[in-house]
Amino acid sequence: MLERIRIVLIGTSHPGNIGATARAMHNMGLSDLSLVAPRGEPITADSVSRASGADHLVHAARVVDTLEEAVADCTLTVGASARSRTLPWPMLSPRELGDRLPQELAGPDTRVALVFGREDSGLTNAELQRCHAHVHIPTNPDFSSLNLAAAVQVLAYECRQAWLTAEPAAADEAQAREPADALAPDLALASHAELEHYFAHLERTLVAIGFHDPAKPRQLMARLRRFTLRARPERMELNILRGILSDTEKLAPPHERR
Repeated sequence: MLERIRIVLIGTSHPGNIGATARAMHNMGLSDLSLVAPRGEPITADSVSRASGADHLVHAARVVDTLEEAVADCTLTVGASARSRTLPWPMLSPRELGDRLPQELAGPDTRVALVFGREDSGLTNAELQRCHAHVHIPTNPDFSSLNLAAAVQVLAYECRQAWLTAEPAAADEAQAREPADALAPDLALASHAELEHYFAHLERTLVAIGFHDPAKPRQLMARLRRFTLRARPERMELNILRGILSDTEKLAPPHERR
């Protein structure tokens, strides 16, 4: 289970925080680290020193340009948010996140991403809207600022507690389960990449039929994104929706707009 939990850091400015994150991960048995557009060289004497023996995670970290690349194969993406947003999103506590992990990672092709933002400004609204849910660490409201690695440590700890709780139950369940009970491919949850293709298709279709004006968005796509991510569609369900969109596009007048 732990090997399918990915820590994603976006725009990290201090290499020491990457090393400290690697240490926090290794302490709790996590090993999958992705760096999105770090604002400096990730592998430095400082990052290796702060890793304190977990520098192999720093060297193995995948560096990509965008959040979409980092979480494309993930079936659940959770963004760490220290503040509420204009458009409320499903919010979890660290403990609630941990409680969900065994079920979320029950299928063989499932993967969870925990996304952390920049040290100075956190995650943007656009980045958070690409997450199924947000997780908020309930810190002291009079002093709520957490170091990046400390925030990773809190969530990594909850991941490990969930794994320790789930392991005995999972072993018993696997022993009793019949092969036919294995998760069918059609029931697999849609990945982040598949969802992003759907959202692009949905917006294109809504523009084609005159329902959506990109010049006056009025949070339409953000609300539809929130609704869809909350529903957790399966791959087959998403394919059905895209089939409906394709046929709708064919019927839309090529030049008319409402």
